[in-house]
Amino acid sequence: MKVLPLLLAGGALGAAALPAPPPARTTEPVFHARTTFRFVVPAPYAVAFPLFGADRERAWSAGWAPVFVHPDPARDTAGMVFTVAHGGTRSVWVNTAFDAGTGHVQYVSVVPGALATLIDIEVRALDSASTSVTVTYERTALVPEVNEHVRALAAHDEASGPEWEAAIRNYLAGSRQAR
Repeated sequence: MKVLPLLLAGGALGAAALPAPPPARTTEPVFHARTTFRFVVPAPYAVAFPLFGADRERAWSAGWAPVFVHPDPARDTAGMVFTVAHGGTRSVWVNTAFDAGTGHVQYVSVVPGALATLIDIEVRALDSASTSVTVTYERTALVPEVNEHVRALAAHDEASGPEWEAAIRNYLAGSRQAR
């Protein structure tokens, strides 16, 4: 869920700060990208699944610093709402699925007036000691001026599998040594 810092000017959130709807497009359409990556976590499903909650991700993802709005105190659950700072902007995130029974985790993130992102994560037990993870990002520019940024984010997303896998493996190795 880590994203490249946005190079967009941002402002405070709130009804008064929301941008006016964009004017009707007469030129370039907005860009939409869908990327998927897969990796294996060297841990049982019961250990791996919780790592994809926004609160638990802090343990393995350097720089991941969500600020929880709900629930308070922070905990991973369906319906959690939090914000994430990106340079001068702040994205709003809503967890739409956090279901350990089906292995489905999903987030929707919006940078008002700029970008909408859907992150869908499927977590599946491979055997008693390893878990398969499939992550799909769908990013949509909300205005054509953000198209190139969305293209750059999609390229970054596409290459993120090894980064996520290494970070989780390092976290798990450290937590095993701490026992």
